[in-house]
Parts: sequence; C-alpha cells; structure tokens
Amino acid sequence: MTEAEKFLSAAQRVIAAEGAALTALGEGLGDSFGAAAALLLHAKGRVIVSGMGKSGHVARKIAATFASTGTPAHFVHPGEASHGDLGMITGADVVIAISNSGEVPELANLVAYTRRFAIPLIGITSKPDSSLASQSDILLQLPAIGEACGTGIVPTNSTTMTIALGDALAIALMEHREFTPENFRDFHPGGKLGARLAKVGDLMHRDAAVPIVSQDLPMGEVLLTISQKGFGVAAVVDKDGSLVGVITDGDLRRHMDGLLNMTAGDVMTANPKTIRPDALAEEAVAMMTGRITCLFVTDPQADKKVLGVLHIHDCLRAGVI
Repeated sequence: MTEAEKFLSAAQRVIAAEGAALTALGEGLGDSFGAAAALLLHAKGRVIVSGMGKSGHVARKIAATFASTGTPAHFVHPGEASHGDLGMITGADVVIAISNSGEVPELANLVAYTRRFAIPLIGITSKPDSSLASQSDILLQLPAIGEACGTGIVPTNSTTMTIALGDALAIALMEHREFTPENFRDFHPGGKLGARLAKVGDLMHRDAAVPIVSQDLPMGEVLLTISQKGFGVAAVVDKDGSLVGVITDGDLRRHMDGLLNMTAGDVMTANPKTIRPDALAEEAVAMMTGRITCLFVTDPQADKKVLGVLHIHDCLRAGVI
C-alpha cells in the first residue's frame, strides 16, 4: 500500500467511525433530550455553555450556534469561572456543562456554584456514574463508544457527537420559535452568510439617485436623465407615479430611427420585472438573467410606486454573488 493509499484508508476509517457514532447518538436520544430542550426554551436568562480542552472548543461552538439562532447564550471558561467569571452566571440562566469523562477538575467549582444557587444544570457526558452526571438536573448521555483514533486518547467520536447534540438542541429550539432566515440575518449580518441574507432594501439606491421619467417626456430629456444617473436605464411612470415601463439600451437601439422625436412612452418596454424591498438580494440576482443588470424596486401595496433601483454591481460589492 502506498503512502497516499494509507492516508486515504485512515481517513475513510475515521469518517466511518464518526458516522456510526452519530447514528448511535440519534438512536439513543430519549425523553431527556425533550426535557433539556424545554428547559432551554423557557429559560428567563441565557444559556451558559462550559467545557475544558476540546470540550471547551465544542462548547464555544454550541454557544455561538445558540446565539445566532435565537437562544441567547455565551461560553464561560471553567478555569476563569473560578477566578471571578462565576459572577457572569445568574439564577435565571441555564448551564450546559460538557465533559466526556464527567470528571474534569476545572468544572467542579462551576458545577458546585449551580448547585449552591439552584441554577439548572444540563450535563453532557458519556459516563452515567460520573460526578457531572450525578450532579446534573438533566443528563444528556453520549453513547459509550471509543474514539475514532483507535487508541482512545484523541477526542474524535466524542467531540463529533457533542457538536451534533448541540446542533440538534439549537435547531429544535429554532424550529419551535419559527425562527426565519430574516431573524438569522439580524444576528449574522457579516460574512458570506450575511450577504446572502441581505435584503434588496439594504442595497438599493433611493430618492434622487433613481432614474425616473414620465411617459410623455421627450426622449432627448430621457437620454439626459439616463446619462446623469449612470445606471443605463430609466423607470417610466404614469401621472400617478406608478411604474409602467422601463427604458434600456436595447430599447434605445430598437428605436434609433427618429428617437429624438419620440417620448418615453413610445420607447419603453411595458410591464418590466420588479422586486420588493423586503426580498432577499440573492432573489434579485436570480432575476438578473441575460442582459438584465438592473431591477427597479417597487411597493406592491402602493400601486407599484418606485422606491429604488438595484444594480448587479451593488450585489457584487455586497458579496451576494
């Protein structure tokens, strides 16, 4: 077996082992999961997640997932907790303590603090006879499966199962709250995810920047408006200010002969594609097919009044594409 083949074989073995661990975790979930989710749902304060070492890294991830999906949460380092950070935990909070062995010394003071002040404690461990398990109000027990490394010393299966368990809790709570992509965007405005969830109204140009002309405006003045605004298009509105058409480069080319003797209404393309300000920007991108590089933003509740204009370059700058 070549070196590359050995690497591939090891990778496939580890992934298969972790997949089997996740299957066992799912099959072993019971009433305690529902009890834990209900406790978290009705918490009047925040969810405090704590763990040491690799469990600490997992705890940080779980706290971040909770926080971004509508469950206020943060991570407390168990070592720092003993040096003042216990004051970050209130009687209205719920604590999730993570330890595969259930016997991590650094967690002892945090667990004792929850017992002293009757703060609900959810323990995640694979050892039902451990100190953490015995002190927890609700125990979420991981299947007693060895680690994927084969030696039992490298946290692999245990950390993968714990992450999955945290994700399961977060998503169960999110679905119960009917948490929407728009809600997620409020907590996650940055990065590619935030860009994908940006709304048209956040990116569009407004007011005087929007190229709007009336149906009876001579094309000489329409061309001046198109040139000044810089979008290469113009929205054509009726006497009530409702959008009735759009003038693009293609319309100008098709009416080249005698163009300056025409009005906007003569040249425009009627019933153009439009988009709502509350639509996701990626929906607008999907509509910009072929030669469409601009969309006018209208209010469907107000007789298609023009609210703004969105250019494909706006979506590029925002990272939507």
